[in-house]
Amino acid sequence: MLNLDTHVLIHALAGSATPRERRLLAKEPWSISGIVLWEMTKLHQLGRIDLDPGDADFVRALGGIHVWPITLDIARQSVRLDFRSDPADELIAATSVVHAVPLLTRDARIRKSKMVPFS
Repeated sequence: MLNLDTHVLIHALAGSATPRERRLLAKEPWSISGIVLWEMTKLHQLGRIDLDPGDADFVRALGGIHVWPITLDIARQSVRLDFRSDPADELIAATSVVHAVPLLTRDARIRKSKMVPFS
């Protein structure tokens, strides 16, 4: 299983993932932190993405993706990471740490972490 950050999920759903991402995504089931749903909804509201969280196709696409809830363990881990970023990115990374699920991200700041498992 892979834990996708918001931007990787957006690119995957839009068909614009990189060749490396496509290879990894084809091999493993997908998962996301619950905060990714909020981020995508907010990005759509702000007009930054065309993917509409209210669209039936979008909802169907999410149907096959495991959503990790934000738990107390994840919240606590998010403040113990070896990098600082926006809170959503920290929760996404902490989800990977707590559940030992590799994170698929393009974020250079997160990728420097020695704590977060990566794909």
